[in-house]
Amino acid sequence: MNDGLQICIHRGTNQIGGSCVELQYAGKRIVVDLGLPLDAELEATDLPDIPSIHSDDGSLLGFLLSHGHRDHWGLLPKLPPAINVHLGRKTLSIMTAAAPFIPGGYAPVASVTYSDGQQFELGPFKITPYLMDHSGFDAYGFLIEVGGKRVYYSGDIRGHGRKAALFERFIKSPPSAIDVLLMEGSSLGRLQAGERFETEAEIENRLLDVMKTASGMVLVACSAQNIDRVVSVYRAAKRSGRQLLVDAYAAEVLKATDTKSIPKPTEEWSDVKVYIPQAQRRFLKEKNIASLVDAYKGRRVFPEALRSEAARSVMIIRPWMLRDLERAGALDEATAVWSQWDGYLKDETGTRFVEACAASSIRFEIIHTSGHADPHDLKRFSEAVSPMKLVPIHTFHPEQFDGLFANVVRSSDGEWFNA
Repeated sequence: MNDGLQICIHRGTNQIGGSCVELQYAGKRIVVDLGLPLDAELEATDLPDIPSIHSDDGSLLGFLLSHGHRDHWGLLPKLPPAINVHLGRKTLSIMTAAAPFIPGGYAPVASVTYSDGQQFELGPFKITPYLMDHSGFDAYGFLIEVGGKRVYYSGDIRGHGRKAALFERFIKSPPSAIDVLLMEGSSLGRLQAGERFETEAEIENRLLDVMKTASGMVLVACSAQNIDRVVSVYRAAKRSGRQLLVDAYAAEVLKATDTKSIPKPTEEWSDVKVYIPQAQRRFLKEKNIASLVDAYKGRRVFPEALRSEAARSVMIIRPWMLRDLERAGALDEATAVWSQWDGYLKDETGTRFVEACAASSIRFEIIHTSGHADPHDLKRFSEAVSPMKLVPIHTFHPEQFDGLFANVVRSSDGEWFNA
């Protein structure tokens, strides 16, 4: 290698998920994201070929985590624990709150938090985080400066969420003189020419239509960590005269956002309540964290009251909760809304959920929009940055970049190139 800045996309040039980028300059290295591929299992997936991870030569200065989705952090648990992981403060808070509840849950031990727009240094690398609109809360892109070169890593972005103003802020005043833009293209191959993704505001209105016409409880199957969607569900519930019910996991995640405008089961939000399914009650005891429910005192809805509360309630659920709700007699005239990627419906869990809804005569709807920018906004993003080189990442269709964007230079996994 020469003495200039070298970049290697270890994984992500031809797939969504598993993103991992290494930058090397003058014998020093940083790595951006270390995700688990979407179709992989943690135990069966090896770390990318990054020798400095296990070396004591001091060349690896740290990891940058763009946001808290598993396809960006999923292999971090395999790191030696002494390596610093740099991430957003609220990302760390949410990962810490979620860790006990999810399979393979993780929060870095050696963590250092950064803030929007506040430059920090790792050896010769100067890094400026940019807070962006994404379905993952507290998501960032990075400007990385070293050796006279300027690289921008987009992370996961969109311009149609509840934080769309962040996207517009970036478009209006992007970092200048970018040598290399590593830009995601998750939406390519999913939309026809000219098609746009629905906005979160449109999703809210569609949810409202369902809630206004539903006779029984409305069950919304969405990720509790998709905070934008939870806000859309809450706003639609409030507009329809319903209360929002969440389980202990969702309650802890919402509190961990540490954001006043996010609904959560506290005194300030009288129409947000906590329902703890039987299996979760056992789980909390087994994990020795049952005491956390003390914070929900006065905010609980118990099984014996659920049936009478059903018609005026909306509940954030995961498929396994259906059986619990059936035991409580809360599914009469219920409506289920699948509010996440419809590809998950082809998995075993999704298939069983659809079958269970049909068996219980539960009306079933799909209401969702992507957490990623559509091609229209990707073009706006790339034109605003106007890089010397645009390198595709986080996409199943890198070949489509050439017809959409300028100065495209495609790379391959494991291939080093000059900035």
